[in-house]
Amino acid sequence: MTDMSLRLPTTRFRAVFALGPRPAAALPVPTTLGKPNLYGEFDDETGQSTLYVGFGTGQIHLESDGTGIAFHYHDVSGDDTDVSPWNTADTRALVAWSSQLLTDFHRLLPAVLDDVDDAAAWHDAGFDLWVCEIEEPTKLDLIEVDIEGELLTLPWLGAGHVEHDHVEESPRGARDDSADDDREHPIALLWTADPGTEPDRAIAEAWLRPGTEQPVTRALPGVDWEAVGWPAEEVLSWLEGIYLNHHVLPDPAGTILTGVLERLGGIDGTD
Repeated sequence: MTDMSLRLPTTRFRAVFALGPRPAAALPVPTTLGKPNLYGEFDDETGQSTLYVGFGTGQIHLESDGTGIAFHYHDVSGDDTDVSPWNTADTRALVAWSSQLLTDFHRLLPAVLDDVDDAAAWHDAGFDLWVCEIEEPTKLDLIEVDIEGELLTLPWLGAGHVEHDHVEESPRGARDDSADDDREHPIALLWTADPGTEPDRAIAEAWLRPGTEQPVTRALPGVDWEAVGWPAEEVLSWLEGIYLNHHVLPDPAGTILTGVLERLGGIDGTD
């Protein structure tokens, strides 16, 4: 198991954004549900934005193309459902607030995501304050977040070149009776012997068991580990650390984006 004591310290980061009007911040959020976990995405090709609002009792996912909003729920187990996990009053207030929040978020896209990436780059460079560029005097919003440190990992010490990618299931013919079918967010470690080509051979997998944040890893059968240049157990230990950094521990950009959404929604504790 990876030694979690080998993590960089958590740092306080401040970023200044020009978010403009924040109508969602004026709407009530059901206090009985607790503070929601927020995350947003944007598809450049379709122009569709997505907002995820999660509680310990369920989630609501909303999508917008700028002309309207669609949404559905997830129950406490994470399964899709058309039935709200909450009572009628809380559901009505939550739908109104989260719909307005997505409208406010969509208005700022895609420029706000570029700003988030710029702010995260400043953090990665060792700075603790980023300020957006403005062309004329305007009201600005200060976002303050705690960014968790990454786990210290070695570079790839094997032969060739590796990348990791999401997978829906194990590569054809690779499953065996020891594989765990109850998996969340599985990835494959892809390898090639030639550093000049794209990795295309899956040599290992990692995933989360539902309800945990501890990766499970396994080596795929039929791999020539001498050719890989690193023993299977070392590769799996390395993959576990990579999985934690990229798929479990919050990344700076995601943490800053959540701070922006909380500010837009009026739940960052400053209003």
